[in-house]
Amino acid sequence: MKYIFISILFISLKGVSQKNDARNLEGYTLSWSDEFNTDGSPNSEDWSFETGFVRNFEAQWYQAENAICTNGFLTIKGKRELKKNPDFSSYSHKDWRKNRDSIRFTSSCLITRNKRSWKFGKFVMRAKIPTARGMWPAFWTLGIKGSWPSNGEIDIMEYYREDLLANAAWESEIKYKAEWDDVKINYKTLTKDSADNQFHIWTMDWNEKSISLYLDDTLINHIDLKKTINKTNGLNPFHQPHYILINLAIGGSQGGDPTYSDFPSEFVIDYIRVYQKKG
Repeated sequence: MKYIFISILFISLKGVSQKNDARNLEGYTLSWSDEFNTDGSPNSEDWSFETGFVRNFEAQWYQAENAICTNGFLTIKGKRELKKNPDFSSYSHKDWRKNRDSIRFTSSCLITRNKRSWKFGKFVMRAKIPTARGMWPAFWTLGIKGSWPSNGEIDIMEYYREDLLANAAWESEIKYKAEWDDVKINYKTLTKDSADNQFHIWTMDWNEKSISLYLDDTLINHIDLKKTINKTNGLNPFHQPHYILINLAIGGSQGGDPTYSDFPSEFVIDYIRVYQKKG
């Protein structure tokens, strides 16, 4: 049984000091951050982009041009636009990525894979998320070694169909089948947001023994790493470095039907910071 401790902190001003953007920073130092202060495309030294239809039968085509930095914020835009699917093949009846002749929605997924990765630390994002039907924003990590889910997945922030999720996944006794430690809470009840106009802070506190996932001052999920052992290979995927992904998915297996939602939809990120223990 999960115990959820509620103590909401409302934050709506840009420039929150570092002492407020993670739990206890004593003994930690800032290892890396992106404040998104340079207008234009995100820094290519830190980020690359996924392209195309990627996972979960999602409706959006991922492309780099939907992510832009302006006035100190990164905005990932979900757009309704009709384009030809360049990967379409009339012979690929079973491949959902190729049997769609057209693209109806576009968005972006940014990843630090092969550029930045970290083992343990406090991962912090200040952002406001879109909550309309069909929107599926996420701030998450994957391990650098192994195929999913044996590499380990941590969902620091995931939202769809009015629920906020805080999850971790590893491999069950069946290859490519995940075991989950997941928590789902109604987002608007938790935050008391009346519209998509509030910034909040999401934090992961990750060490060799546990992962704790927070929204503002609320502990959403605490995961004991003694139980997160892959049953296929005996390895703990949360004892290896992970890289970051931030994306706005649309529709798909979980997001819901975006047909009647307003577009463009915006996932706006103020900063992402990673703190690690000194030394």
